[in-house]
Amino acid sequence: MIYVIQTALELGFMYALVAMALFLSYRILDIADLTTDSGFVLGAAVSVTVAAAGHPFLAVGAALIAGACAGFVTAFLQTRLGVPSILAGIVTNTGLYTVNLMVMGWSSNASLLKQETMFTILKDTGIGGDWYKLILAGGITVAAGLFLVWFLGTRIGLSIRATGDNADMVRASSVNPVFTITVGLCISNALTALSGAVVGQYQKSADINSGTGIVVIGLACLIIGETLTGRRSMAKGVLAAVIGSIVYRFIYAMILKTGVVPIECLKLVTAVVVALAIAAPMLKEGLLFQRRKLGAARKGGR
Repeated sequence: MIYVIQTALELGFMYALVAMALFLSYRILDIADLTTDSGFVLGAAVSVTVAAAGHPFLAVGAALIAGACAGFVTAFLQTRLGVPSILAGIVTNTGLYTVNLMVMGWSSNASLLKQETMFTILKDTGIGGDWYKLILAGGITVAAGLFLVWFLGTRIGLSIRATGDNADMVRASSVNPVFTITVGLCISNALTALSGAVVGQYQKSADINSGTGIVVIGLACLIIGETLTGRRSMAKGVLAAVIGSIVYRFIYAMILKTGVVPIECLKLVTAVVVALAIAAPMLKEGLLFQRRKLGAARKGGR
């Protein structure tokens, strides 16, 4: 049981970076960025490839730069070429498939079976004992979360938040929304690539299909967290991404552990969990409405 909890926490922290990325692009900028799926694979591919060359820490920096470049392409298509945001993400997502194959040496997967990773280096130091993976994954996620909260409080961050609320008002205030959208999408995709980079070194592999459905799962994690914590501030939004991701991974781990659902049906269960998470705010509002309606009916009867 302890192993299940530990694994769920580790994966929850690592995939929380994707939920943070969607918090920035979807919640703050109000852009449905579909670059996420291939952006995650890009981060994993770059991280594993560079780590295989003997540079596990440099691999994370390279993945961040690669993710930011993917975000720049999406932003360029949207802001300079007039491509709708959803289509811009789809175009970049499609193009990255070939780029990811290229990064992995035209192979559908890459591995780190005998090479060092950030996790093996930390293990060799003896820090954290059996919980060294959780310490590293949690440390990276907390650092990224603190950076995002700080950044959204800076002048550029406030401009990005204002762009998501009303781009015309931002333009009237002599702030170029093209710049703010570009910066926002670059940082968002860099966070997604960071998640892929950490997961790639954690699993010691990268696969061309490992990012399938990541955008939906990340959005579900974000909504689960927002349902539990609310959306009153930037700090709570980032915290919601982390909490939602951990809760989602706990649900996933318990389904696997208990064996209530056969492995063959796991994709269906995942789809149901994601659908319920996304529909949770609407279901909550409907329940409150029915309660108020029932209360009013009782008062009328009296």
